[in-house]
Amino acid sequence: MAEMNVKKSSRQMTIRHLGRGSQLTIYFGKMLRMFIYQNDWKVLPMAALIAGLVGMVIRPMLFINMEGTLMGAFAMVCVCIWNGCFNSIQVICRERDVIKREHRSGMHISSYIVSHMLYQALLCLAQTVITLYVIQMVGVQYPREGLITPFFFLDFMISLFLITYASDMMSLWVSALAKNTTTAMTIMPFVLIFQLVFSGGMLELPAWTESLTHFTISSPGLKVIAAQADTNHRPYATISTMVSKMRDSEIGGTFTVGQVLDILQDEDNPAIAELRTKELGKVMTLSELKTTLEHSATFGAFKKEHLLEDFTVEDTLRLILESPDFESVRSYRLGGASSITLGDMLQAIIDADDSDLILGEKILHLTTVGDMLDAIDAANLLEQYGDMEVGGTITIGEATDLLAQNPDVQARRDQEITVHTTMGKVLDIVGEERVKEFLEQKAAAVSYTADYEYTSDNVIGYWLSLFVFILVFSFLAMITLEFIDKDKR
Repeated sequence: MAEMNVKKSSRQMTIRHLGRGSQLTIYFGKMLRMFIYQNDWKVLPMAALIAGLVGMVIRPMLFINMEGTLMGAFAMVCVCIWNGCFNSIQVICRERDVIKREHRSGMHISSYIVSHMLYQALLCLAQTVITLYVIQMVGVQYPREGLITPFFFLDFMISLFLITYASDMMSLWVSALAKNTTTAMTIMPFVLIFQLVFSGGMLELPAWTESLTHFTISSPGLKVIAAQADTNHRPYATISTMVSKMRDSEIGGTFTVGQVLDILQDEDNPAIAELRTKELGKVMTLSELKTTLEHSATFGAFKKEHLLEDFTVEDTLRLILESPDFESVRSYRLGGASSITLGDMLQAIIDADDSDLILGEKILHLTTVGDMLDAIDAANLLEQYGDMEVGGTITIGEATDLLAQNPDVQARRDQEITVHTTMGKVLDIVGEERVKEFLEQKAAAVSYTADYEYTSDNVIGYWLSLFVFILVFSFLAMITLEFIDKDKR
């Protein structure tokens, strides 16, 4: 019996003094067995389900426009934090008694935590790959080129993995703090709410709470995805939607000519000042003018317009009789007091039955604009002087000032102009796409965020922040478990 006790004591001493490397291998193998036999593998299909649901929602907007990309980035951060937290929230507290007993028997806490870190890293990597694949399957189109690596998919995978892993280590620490699974699951919602509310990306935070974003994994997580997606340079979709919805809106009012001119001359208004610098007109050569006219349907129709109509002798006589200037000589008598007047004579010629042949004689023939251009050989002239420049430019401000100084315009300053139309008609005149593009550019400039700038320094900086979170939380979990013997339960 004594011999058996000696052998047993010797075997216990051997187990007690196993090195950290050996213990790490033992615990890592234990976790792999738990993954298979205790249904820990269920986190993988759960990750696929969550990714599928979120992917179907963000599919129409992620990597498409600014607002959609930002909301999609926030949704992806939520998925990563959710996956990471539920990977490890119960792994320590559910076997707290076992850990305490093994620690008293010689288990190194560092070996135990590092084995968890390795195991959870593999689990997070598998979840990340599944998430990316499922999101792509539901229709999200990833950009092709990456910023750090040649492939965006790889860059994106690194970001999602670091967010998931940092969340995993945070939950590992919570699990080390909690005395049982009930306590851990009670703490969990508060951790999630803190992470998501204080991410600093989706909700405008009061000034006194902005510093709290530095303690969240979601803040660098959201920023790194937004930076990789080049959010700052995505179109602002809200503007396009708003303009389209306003097409049927009626606009109008009554203004005086003077009010319009005063508005256009208000250089203190930045928008008006910028508008006044826009140039009107264009300098072009005669060859360019000829080419433009040849391809213009409007000019083709204009060439057919009549400059001169057919004009006969009768038309000339009637024109003379109807002229006010002829009244002074209409009663002038030819040959004496009893002779016929000049007016009667012209009228008699018009009324005579045998004068139709003479009266119908054409003095001028039908002439179109095209006939006139052919008569002066305009085509050859344009060809001969093709390098000559014509036209000029004038700014809207200069044109407005010229109008304001015109006496006729000044006389009409109090004349009222009533405008009643729809926004759609105005957009058709100005160009709806041009308006949308202009407004989107202005909105994007106002919404520009330096944290989302598409640079490698930004992305690497956020990766390092997430890596620091991983190290800090794993170290805190290790320190917390070192005091497990003080638990008097």
